[in-house]
Amino acid sequence: MLEGTHVALGVTGSIAAVTTVELAHELRRHGARVRPVMTDAARGILHPWALQFATDATPVTELTGAVEHVDLCGREGWADVLLIAPATANTVGKVAAAVDDTPVTTCATTALGADVPVVVAPAMHEPMYDHPGVLDAIERVESWGVDFVDPRIEEGKAKIASEDAIVTAAARATTPHTLEGRHVVVTSGATTESIDPVRTLSNRASGRTGRAVARACHVRGASVTLVHDGPDVHYADVCAVESAAEMLDAVRAAVGGESGTTRADALVSAAAISDFTVGSADEKIRSGEAITLDLEPTPKLLDSVRAEHPDLTMVGFKVETSGDEDAMVERATALRDRVDLAFVVANDASVMGGAETNALVVRPDAVDRYAGSKAGLGAEIAANLAAALD
Repeated sequence: MLEGTHVALGVTGSIAAVTTVELAHELRRHGARVRPVMTDAARGILHPWALQFATDATPVTELTGAVEHVDLCGREGWADVLLIAPATANTVGKVAAAVDDTPVTTCATTALGADVPVVVAPAMHEPMYDHPGVLDAIERVESWGVDFVDPRIEEGKAKIASEDAIVTAAARATTPHTLEGRHVVVTSGATTESIDPVRTLSNRASGRTGRAVARACHVRGASVTLVHDGPDVHYADVCAVESAAEMLDAVRAAVGGESGTTRADALVSAAAISDFTVGSADEKIRSGEAITLDLEPTPKLLDSVRAEHPDLTMVGFKVETSGDEDAMVERATALRDRVDLAFVVANDASVMGGAETNALVVRPDAVDRYAGSKAGLGAEIAANLAAALD
């Protein structure tokens, strides 16, 4: 997600500075190169050697005749993005007023003047975050195009956002917004059909691929609605569902309902939606005896949405168990042509639940093979979607 990206990591004097060692590691895991910049207050909390170890780069702790701020964040500077994490109330106010009395605030002024993207992750006590002056400073800096990563309000503190949210914000700031202004609806994970108040019918889908698609679309500038039976995420509006019927209703609402009006630009149906449902018993079915369940087919989500929105750009997934690549392509092509999909992603059921995947992206003009992480597949799908919408 950040492969080859140069991140100048500004660290200020919040106690959350202790988390930046792991943040630096996470940035590097996603492919970034990182050079740290520290205020004096940050050095009182975290020794520069810790960040030197985490980044394999000597932290900038003072500005010298080498004009480190210009070398990092000038028009011809090293950094692709300046990430200030954590940012104290003091630092946010100084950035808003162009007060350059620390290496971090001087880098911020330089970056803003040079049109280098800036991302800020605040961390402070909640009353400080709610101070009118701090809120005014945030609003002013945001008006300059700076991206703020909202803190987590817990225990009376505006705690620094998760590493995942900060890494995603850095990626969004440095990735071309090929989906800018687009609304993408993504389905993800498994659906669950109730047999009785205790038991269910479901499948092995983890939702990793769907969440990766949603995140990749967000990084490329889209607004994303994620329909799934899973956790809230920071990169999409989540519609929580359980059954296939609930998923279909939620997708209809997100796309535009049954009236024919279409609010979304695209639907990516990555969920493993149950093909069958069953009448649910009101009470727990007693064990010890053989029973027969009458399975009823569920409506096909893609067919239902296509009937209501004939011009919507849609992407489908096809999971098979044969392991025969030619058969997978054939069935994916049949699905693509039947529902008029932009393309279909086909894979074998053996990858369900894992972090790695093998997939075929079956387009009208070509079949592309992908092997790697599901995060990487999400990026591949988002890129193909942007091309289909162009």
